[in-house]
Amino acid sequence: MTTPTYSKLTIDERGVAWLTLERPEVHNAFDDHLIHELNGHLLRVGELAQRGEVRALVLGSEGKSFSAGADLNWMKRMVDYDFEDNLADSRELSALMHSLDTLPCPTVCRVQGATFGGAVGLAACCDIVIASDKARFCLSEVRIGLSPAVISPYVQRALGSRQMRRYALTAEVMDAASALTLGLAHQVVVPEELDNAVTAMVETLLTTSPQASRATKALLAEVARVPDSNPTRDHTCRVISELRVSHEGQEGLASFFEKRRPTWAPEPSSTTERRS
Repeated sequence: MTTPTYSKLTIDERGVAWLTLERPEVHNAFDDHLIHELNGHLLRVGELAQRGEVRALVLGSEGKSFSAGADLNWMKRMVDYDFEDNLADSRELSALMHSLDTLPCPTVCRVQGATFGGAVGLAACCDIVIASDKARFCLSEVRIGLSPAVISPYVQRALGSRQMRRYALTAEVMDAASALTLGLAHQVVVPEELDNAVTAMVETLLTTSPQASRATKALLAEVARVPDSNPTRDHTCRVISELRVSHEGQEGLASFFEKRRPTWAPEPSSTTERRS
């Protein structure tokens, strides 16, 4: 019997990875099978990104909803899980969030509709969230006696601790405008412009140095962890010094002064055709 696939990863000729949830019939709800698939995809993307072969990742989904959160059949199975089973399950989800959050390349989340429960964590783990004005976000866990525990570090970082208390404890639905104001989303557009907005953001990211993007993303994670200390300040000095003497750093400076396009930036008319 063929094992169903709930997601798809494609990488186009520019080095853009497109990771898509493909369970529209259940609003892209995720279960242990989908989490396992996504972990595998992100492992591959992470390895390619570290080598500079993937420049950016776009996380999206098919259908009306981005993701309804946990799959109902999965939740029914979990009723019979003991503590150790639940712990193993939770660690897989935690690995997914951590992998997405620490992916070496920039990440863009395309949100077209309902984003509930753990799916809010997926959005919060991405560097840039572009949402349709039809999108809705909800930390719905407390309504069924649970908690947004595994995703809480990432969502709280996006919302701030004060707003996190409200939305995690009330399970209120945030509309797209509220998500934008609170910092969960970076851009909100009408549904017809969502794909154009995502494409424009990807093209912007492709104009940046791949090495500098990786270094900056890692640097910002470290600065957020320890904002002001002698080791952090020394680390920031070392990062910029290493970049200045690197091949891409030298190329970037040279292209700036010579008023030309750097070697890593594609032609403005580059194709968006995807390949596997």
